[in-house]
Amino acid sequence: MLETVKYLMGTRGPSGFGSKSTAEQVTECCADLRSVTAIITGATSGIGAETARVLAKRGARLVLPARNLKAAEDTRARIISECPDSHIIIMPLDLSSLNSVRNFVHHFHTLGLPLNLLINNAGKFAHEHAISEDGVEMTFATNYLGHFLLTKLLLERMIETAKKTGIQGRIVNVSSGIHGWFSGDLISYLSLISRNKSHYDATRAYALSKLANVFHTNELARRLQQMEANVTVNCVHPGIVRTRLTREREGLLTDLVFFLASKLLKTIPQAAATTCYVATHPRLLNVSGKYFSDCNEASTSKLGSNSIEAAKLWAASEFIISRGLNAAFDLLKNFEF
Repeated sequence: MLETVKYLMGTRGPSGFGSKSTAEQVTECCADLRSVTAIITGATSGIGAETARVLAKRGARLVLPARNLKAAEDTRARIISECPDSHIIIMPLDLSSLNSVRNFVHHFHTLGLPLNLLINNAGKFAHEHAISEDGVEMTFATNYLGHFLLTKLLLERMIETAKKTGIQGRIVNVSSGIHGWFSGDLISYLSLISRNKSHYDATRAYALSKLANVFHTNELARRLQQMEANVTVNCVHPGIVRTRLTREREGLLTDLVFFLASKLLKTIPQAAATTCYVATHPRLLNVSGKYFSDCNEASTSKLGSNSIEAAKLWAASEFIISRGLNAAFDLLKNFEF
């Protein structure tokens, strides 16, 4: 109850920011990001678009991958109308397709650009069951697996950039408090819903994908530390906000639910604040493997902090991107961690 009151009042935490802080406010001390090149997925609307706008306003060079190139161009035009000196590159990317991710990274490397900041923001809530071209349930493929491969393929460039510039690289994974709604064995449920439509539950599938984002953050942070790389990775819960994530189910019921919950909802500038804080604030130098909510460090679910499960998902992900879901599941059924 006390936490809810603090949230509604926008009480500031140890960072000096809270639930009512905006993306512009949390980046005021980082007014010059002209030395930063950032890739932001899902920047054509909502939280991603606001994140892109604010980072561009602070001077960052942006690469905006998008499935809908027209929407990305519209985002670019809006940002340039406000910040005429912005340097924004639009590139095609469908995160649900591993081949598209590989093509995007190849194209990005041909540009010869540095990479300081990777914000894995894109998200999908698939109300109807669907399978990606790689045979993986669509929500998981888009929210987690595509970002896993994207990060893996860009990591070397980020490490190189940090070495050359002395600027610490940062990876931000956008998760959700809903990750705590998932219980059970992640790999088994993923295999089940990727093979059998009758077991699909949209909310549980979304929670699973967001738990996977948390696991990815924890395991990647451990690996980066072992490598002594000057790159950090953290995870954020942006808060509850109505964005285009709900676009597949509009109507009276959805409108009523959001109206009744309106006092708990954040504006988009408020929802983008935690992402921008974790991506840019000097306070977070050398901070890695953490989970943030309302611009302050928070706790994940008990399952979300399980390092064994995080390592298990990492191993499965490596097999999925190289050999397919079935091979990964068959291998891990009898694998001891």
